[in-house]
Amino acid sequence: QVQLVQSGGGLVQPGGSLRLSCAISGSNLDWHSIGWFRQAPGKERDGLSCISLNDGATNYVHFVRGRFTMTRSNDGRTIYLQMNNLKPEDSAVYYCATSISNWYCNKMDYWGTGSLVTVSA
Repeated sequence: QVQLVQSGGGLVQPGGSLRLSCAISGSNLDWHSIGWFRQAPGKERDGLSCISLNDGATNYVHFVRGRFTMTRSNDGRTIYLQMNNLKPEDSAVYYCATSISNWYCNKMDYWGTGSLVTVSA
C-alpha cells in the first residue's frame, strides 16, 4: 500500500507563486513514474508534469512549461511542484500520483489527497 499526502495550495493573486508538496510512504515504493495532475470544476483531469524513473527525464505539458517546475527530494520520498506566474485558469484541485506499471504517467496507480489552488484577485 502506498500513501501520498499533499500539502500546500491555497489562494494566490494572479502572477503569484505557490509550492505543492507530496510525501510518499508505504510498502510498495517501486514506482516507474511520478506525476502532477489537476482538475478544474466541470473539466477533465489534465496531466501537468511527469518524472520517468526509466531515464530520469521530467516532462511538462505545454501550458505549464516554463512556469511550473517539478522536483524530487534526495531520497525520492517527496515531490514538489513549484508554480510561478499563476493565472486564474490555473485554479483547480491538484493531485500527485505514482505509477508502478507505466514509465510515462499514462496509467497511475496511487493518488494523492488533493490540493485546492485558487488564483484570483
